[in-house]
This record gives sequence, structure tokens and C-alpha cells, in this order.
Amino acid sequence: MSSPDTRTPGLLQLRAEHVPRGLATTHPIFAVRGEGARLWDVDGNEYIDFIGGIGVLNVGHNHPRVTQAIQAQLEQLSHTCFQVAMYEPYVRLAERLNAAAPGDMPKKTALFTTGVEAVENAVKIARAYTQRPAVVAFTNGFHGRTLMGLSLTGKAQPYKQNFGPFAPEVYHAPFPYLYRGWSTERALDALHELFETQIAAERVAALVVEPVLGEGGFVPAPVEFMQALRQITAEHGIVFVADEIQTGFGRTGAMFAVEHSGVVPDLIAVAKSLAGGLPLSAVIGRADIMDAPEPGGLGGTFAGNLLACAAGLAVFDIFAEEPLLERAQQIGKRVLDAFCEYQQRIPQIGDVRGLGAMVAIELVHDPASKEPAPELAQRVIDEARRRGLLLLKAGLYANVVRVLVPLVATDQEIDKALLIFGAALEQAVAG
Repeated sequence: MSSPDTRTPGLLQLRAEHVPRGLATTHPIFAVRGEGARLWDVDGNEYIDFIGGIGVLNVGHNHPRVTQAIQAQLEQLSHTCFQVAMYEPYVRLAERLNAAAPGDMPKKTALFTTGVEAVENAVKIARAYTQRPAVVAFTNGFHGRTLMGLSLTGKAQPYKQNFGPFAPEVYHAPFPYLYRGWSTERALDALHELFETQIAAERVAALVVEPVLGEGGFVPAPVEFMQALRQITAEHGIVFVADEIQTGFGRTGAMFAVEHSGVVPDLIAVAKSLAGGLPLSAVIGRADIMDAPEPGGLGGTFAGNLLACAAGLAVFDIFAEEPLLERAQQIGKRVLDAFCEYQQRIPQIGDVRGLGAMVAIELVHDPASKEPAPELAQRVIDEARRRGLLLLKAGLYANVVRVLVPLVATDQEIDKALLIFGAALEQAVAG
């Protein structure tokens, strides 16, 4: 029973009255304060945050460098719109993004606001460069909620609902997902079949792929698959776009997940942890491709906002000063080892997978049938929250529980969270 001074029920009522139901929320809490890997709600409850704003807070809640950079910029200037009057933080951040992205060719960067803006502008740039119409994306992929983002997304519900018709000339090929029967060889055969039966490769402007499926269930693309895609796109003059919205900025133990495969994409879309909690995204890519649109073809009123640029520069400073890439690898191993141990005693854990600190479990009713168990995943999430740990689902069947903990989390916080995770799993399985 709620105490008389509990604020959450009243806020939930306000939400029901004033916010549309289409905005789904995983946890019935109202956050009020965050620090590092911890979050507090309006009623004073403390949680270890294994969600990080859906991968936005790789440097943690309220990192001092980020807050100081925002405050300093706010005292001088908050907005002009880069298309009206330029400002140094934009070009300095573009310089650092170009230097950080894989590949030694000349690069340029355009800044935007959200992840889907970055993806959509990558498609625009690719079409301008190739003068071709078609785009290939992959099943289980998620690329945002605008019309083009939904068109590229390879999952119908809940994202697409009845929001169509969708953008034309968008085609989908299978993503390799070995646990569900899709090997690299089978996925590549299907891609070649797509080129033979639906759209000729010579009419494809861009191929858009997540190096690790995010909303699709934390499935890493095999190295040989990424390398084959690079070869195919180069052979046919297709712009290779890596969607690093969720995988970028250290999440997988490298600054960009494509680095694990040695692949150099033509364009990279980044967002989420780029600015430590502020809305900022970017397209980084080969200079000749980035320069394809005519002046006026790119931009946005809030694209590359000054405060967000200041935060983005601070994030780069943090990565330069703190060993977060190594920390991501350490966290990932710690979590993966724990999940594998859980799997030994909980048969409903059908698969454990991940790359770096991007780790997940897939829950099924039994290992033989592999029938998805979304209700079990939900029970795990609810039970974990009750014990002080915030988790999030993913996957085509909403049966994957994923980890996006800030990379600044301490060993003690990780260990405590994993104890809670294990207890929540056991309680959920027991019913």
C-alpha cells in the first residue's frame, strides 16, 4: 500500500489524463535524480540503472564534465541555429567525430538531433551521391519512428501498427540470427536472392545495418557477415551505412561496433551516448559522399544545438581521460559470465549473447521448442524493479532482457545488480 506522501499514484493519474497511451513506459516510476549508474524516483526509491536511458548514458547520469560543459555554454549562448550563425563547438565536435570514426580517408560530419534523423539523413545523402532510389535494411532491425525510420525497421508491432503506407523502395533481407536458424551463409544467400528477385543491386543507393541488433534483441552481426556486406556494397557501388545509434560510444568495448569486424563503412549514424543525455546525433562519412547534397539539403532548426555540442565535446574528453572502452569489456565479461552461470541452472534461458557491455538473455518456455516467453521476461523486469534494479526488454518477441548499464558503474554496483537479476529470474520462473 502506498504511504500518504507517495507522489507516484497522483503523477500516474496525471499521465493517464494528459499523455497519449501510444507512449508506452516500461516502469511505473517518475525519476527525479541520477548519479553515475544510479537513479532515484520522486518517492525516494533508489535503483541501479541497467537501462541508461536506452543506451544514452554510457558516461553515466550527470557526469560532472558534461554538466559543467552545459552550464558554461548556457551562460554564453544556447541557440542560433547553425544555418543562421555558425559556432565553434559544432565544427570542433565534427572534427573529433571524423578523427574517431574508422578509416583513414577524408571525412565530414553533419549534426542532427535524434537517431532517426541521422539514419534518414544518411539515406538522403546516399541517394544524392548514387542517384539511385532503393535502400536495403534487415529483419529485426530498428531505425526509428519517422516514416523512413519505420520503413527501414524490420519489426511490425508495436512500431508500424497502422501508420502506413510507408516509404517506397525500401527492401528487407534476413539478419543472421543463429539461435533462430539464420546463419551468415543463409542470410547472404537471401540477400543475393533479393537482388535477383526484388531489386537489382545497381538500383540500390544504401544498405543500412546495425552491427549489433538493438531493439531486435542484442544479436551481434558475425564478423564474416559484416565483411561480406562491405565487399558486396563496394562491388555494386552501394553506400554502406552502419547504424551505430545504440552500439556507438564504447558500448561494445570499441568506440564503434564496426571496429570489431575491421569494416570501414561509408557512413556511420550515431546518437544516444554521443552527448551524455542531451539530444544530438550525427552522420559521419566519406567526404565525397557527405558533400553530395547541394547547399540547403541538410540541416534542422535544432540540429547540432550548442548545448548538445558542448556536452558532446565533454563526452570525448571523458573517453580520453577515463578507460571506458576497457571498462566496457570488463563489465561485459562480468555480466556474460553471470548470465552463463544462470543459464546452467535456469533452462528457460535459451540463449546468452552480446558484444562488450551490450549483453542479453533470451527467455523461452523450454530449450527444445525455443518458444518465446515474453511474459517471463516481463516478470523478471517487474521483480527486478521491486528489488531495486531497472531492466528493459527487447527482441522480435519481447522475450529478451538486455543490459545497457552506464560504463561508469562500479564493480560493487555491477555485483549487486547481478545478484538482484539472478534472484528476479528465479522468482519469475517459480511464478
